[in-house]
Amino acid sequence: MTVEPWAREWYGFGVLHGYSIFIKGEYYRLFSSMFLHNDMIHISMNMLSLYMVGRMVENLFRPWAYLGIYFLSGLFGSFLFLYVDLSGQAVGASGALFGIFGALAGFALVHRHRMQSAFIQFMRDFGIILVINFFIGIIFPSIAMSAHIGGLITGFIGGFLIAKNSNFLWIYLFAGAIILFSMSGYFESAYSQIVF
Repeated sequence: MTVEPWAREWYGFGVLHGYSIFIKGEYYRLFSSMFLHNDMIHISMNMLSLYMVGRMVENLFRPWAYLGIYFLSGLFGSFLFLYVDLSGQAVGASGALFGIFGALAGFALVHRHRMQSAFIQFMRDFGIILVINFFIGIIFPSIAMSAHIGGLITGFIGGFLIAKNSNFLWIYLFAGAIILFSMSGYFESAYSQIVF
């Protein structure tokens, strides 16, 4: 697919790139990269996933909880991706989307007794989705599986905590911000020793 010059410029400006973030101070890339995609297939798959699963999560959590889980999962997914591949570059909302998947699983786990047989069916379907995505990640090495895993775990923790008590949202966000801030110190040190 041919990429127009203006598209290449936006891509370069907003792509997730550790050196640009932690050495040059372009922290906006942690957010801008969540809104950029490689091509129409990439964005179409993400939007379809958001439509199918996101609507369910919207009905289970308040708007601030939904947004908090989405963006914190995206950030942790990005950090795990950069930890695994210091020289890597990435775009896409997959880490955040997997956070939404994880939040749904966390909610289901908290309410498993009330859901009864529906919980078993849900976890079976959820497991199938994860296995399919795992094999897709193996088949297409350009997919950032580490971002998916980071987002999934972060979303699961958020969904579980907030399903327990909606007031845990602020603890979840505060603890997440502290961890991300601490990790950024590691990345600054790691990138300062690398010549790109």
